[in-house]
Amino acid sequence: MSKITDIFFDLDHTLWDFDRNSGLAFIKIFERNNLSINYNEFLEVYSPINFQQWKWYREERITKAQLRYGRFKKTFDKMGISVTDDIIDKLSDDYIECLPENNHLFEGTIELLDYLSPRYKMHIITNGFHEVQTTKMHKSGLAPYFETMTSSESVGVKKPNEKIFHFAMDKAGVAADQSIMIGDTYEADIVGALKVGMDAICFNYHKLKLPQEIKVVDEITHLKSFL
Repeated sequence: MSKITDIFFDLDHTLWDFDRNSGLAFIKIFERNNLSINYNEFLEVYSPINFQQWKWYREERITKAQLRYGRFKKTFDKMGISVTDDIIDKLSDDYIECLPENNHLFEGTIELLDYLSPRYKMHIITNGFHEVQTTKMHKSGLAPYFETMTSSESVGVKKPNEKIFHFAMDKAGVAADQSIMIGDTYEADIVGALKVGMDAICFNYHKLKLPQEIKVVDEITHLKSFL
């Protein structure tokens, strides 16, 4: 790691505790729209659907609008709940509005960034929607730690497309052999980074089985052992 000067982080599920913050947003939007839906039952159905929809979004198989609509529509259909398209559109808009209002970070995130900031320049590469990610960065207190943020919307492609990694490194003014990517998604963050010559570490809080040659941490603070 002696050559590394710049660290590129994913945001959601890596620094920003997406599952916790998303759950709080759902509670609020159901109350706002007077929907008597069992929150735990909804999440049990929604979570795998949302995961699949994001995979298709990364693969350019669906658009942003289709993702935002489809994850709600498919969930309600599977639960056998009849909801109009107007309500789905309202819930989708409300969710995007409420999501950045809760800004819980993974335990130890600020401690880690305080440790890294005197040693490295730090950046964000995210597939999330640009306006939402920008709000999250500022409201969570993460923004001052990072010199650049590259979103898939600003580049026109998503991780693991090589273009987004090259764009982010060019924006940061750093070469691949001086860079390392840290993220939770093996396909998007790790494989994508390795393909362009960056080093990579997977924050495997999902506890997935990964290839033995991949650098892995199960807690965010354990990155100190590598950096």
